[in-house]
Parts: sequence; structure tokens; C-alpha cells
Amino acid sequence: MKYGARNLIKAKVKSIKSGDVMSLVKFDVTSPVEMASVLTTESAGHLDLKVGDEVELVVKAIHVLPVKD
Repeated sequence: MKYGARNLIKAKVKSIKSGDVMSLVKFDVTSPVEMASVLTTESAGHLDLKVGDEVELVVKAIHVLPVKD
């Protein structure tokens, strides 16, 4: 899959808090910082994210898009 964003960050899913419409997914990244993404619960379900999964974070504008192989 091609991405318009050029900033890719390797990360591990730290936690997932799902609501009816949106989910908050927090990530551990290689630096001693944390990143988070708010995405629809449907999208989180399609990605089948689980705590501990390795993902790449695509950073573009104000959005952090988790991508799972």
C-alpha cells in the first residue's frame, strides 16, 4: 500500500480504549515518548489491533494512522 505521508514510525500498541463510535489507541515508539491515535471503532476492528502488536505509524498533518502488515 502506498502512503502520501513520508513520516513512518515503528511502534507497539500499548492500550486500546473502544467506544461506540471512536477508539483511542496508544502506542510505544522507539524514543522514550508515547503517541496516540483516535480512529473509528470500525477502523480499529478492521485492523484487528491487539495490545502488543507491532505497527507503523503514518504521521500526516494532525493525524496518526496505524498501519498493520
